Order: sequence, then C-alpha cells, then structure tokens
Amino acid sequence: MKKIGVLLSGCGVYDGAEIQESVLTLLAIKELGANYVCISIDKPQHHVVNHLTGEEMNESRNMMVEAARIARGEVQNIKDIDPADIDALVIPGGFGSAKNFTNWAFNGPDGTILPEVKLLIVNMVNVGKPICALCVSPVVVSKALENSGIQSSMTLGSIEAPSPYDIQSFSDGMEKTGVQPVYRTIEEVHVDVQNRIVSAPCYMMEADIVQLGHNIKLAIEETLKLTV
Repeated sequence: MKKIGVLLSGCGVYDGAEIQESVLTLLAIKELGANYVCISIDKPQHHVVNHLTGEEMNESRNMMVEAARIARGEVQNIKDIDPADIDALVIPGGFGSAKNFTNWAFNGPDGTILPEVKLLIVNMVNVGKPICALCVSPVVVSKALENSGIQSSMTLGSIEAPSPYDIQSFSDGMEKTGVQPVYRTIEEVHVDVQNRIVSAPCYMMEADIVQLGHNIKLAIEETLKLTV
C-alpha cells in the first residue's frame, strides 16, 4: 500500500496549516486506498494569530506540537523522514507555508526557505517521487527548486475566477524563482508530468468545503498516478 507524507506547518489557516485542507487531504488519501504519515518540524512558528480577530497574539507555538492537533498526536519529525520512507509528499496550504516553511509572506520570491523543507522536496524530486502542493504551497516548492535547473510548472489558481488573493502577483513571484505559472480554477488541478509535481488552487480561490474536497481528491488522484 502506498504511503503518502503530509507536511504540516502547524494548525490554523492564518499561522499554520489550513485545517480543512489538511483533514480533507488525509481523508482523500485513505479513500483512494493509500496510507498517510503526517510530518512536521520541531521549531517555533513565525507567530500566533487569534483566528477570531486576526490579531497577533503574544505567545509562541511549535509547528510540530500544533501539527499534532491535526494528526491526533501521530506526527513525525521531518529530520526522521527520508524519500525512501514515502511514495509521495503532499503539502497542504495555509499561511504557515508562507510564514513558517518560507518567509514568502514578508519577502515574496526574494525570501528564504527552511533548509530541512528544501532538502526533503529536492530529494523527492531527484529520486522521481511526486509532490503535491495545495493552495499557496507551490511557493514552498518554487523556493525549494530555485536555482536547481529544474524547470517546473505549477498553479496557484485562476485570474479569471473570484479569489480572495492576488493570483497574478503570486504567479509573477513564482515565475521570478524559475517556475512557469499556469492558471487553474477550483474545478481543476495542474500536473507537471515531467517533474511529477501536482498543484491545486484549493482555498486560493473562492470555494466552499465541498468544492475544496473535490479539488483535493482530484489532486491526490493525480499524485497517486505518478507514484511508481
């Protein structure tokens, strides 16, 4: 049975992993006949946001401890994961991808990425194992592959449909890192067959939880097709 790694940046859309995207990812993996292993990083997240008010809170939280809320306590340290341990890697969205894994939220495409996140992504690509980047997480993959010589293509959404975010600006940023941006709606995913990278807009577009679930399941289906 295929084992899919799910990389979580915390717990909560504004400062960690998007919970609905994360849980629906785990559900889709199981429904499609695979198993999952949740993965996170034993480091503080950038900050903590009150999800009622959107205001920053004067406290510190750990990405791995927070991710364990979603994983029901079963989460592995990224340092203990090797590409040989998993058949594919999925990265749900949430601001943690742009605040914790990278600092794209503050510095855009000129920002940095955590070395351990970059290492896992690059190693997965180098051994031909697929990566699935949901919502804003293509920016994580784009920073990981920057200056690698790998010419990838990914989507963050569509500029022809409603979105709460500036899809064009995000896409331009990815292009600056060397990624070819493509545009997809909430009903679509993008598959970079050559590099085995799947991307899906998810909550980068205006969507309800049913549309989100369909988009994620389609992305996981395409990811599983790329496993060998």
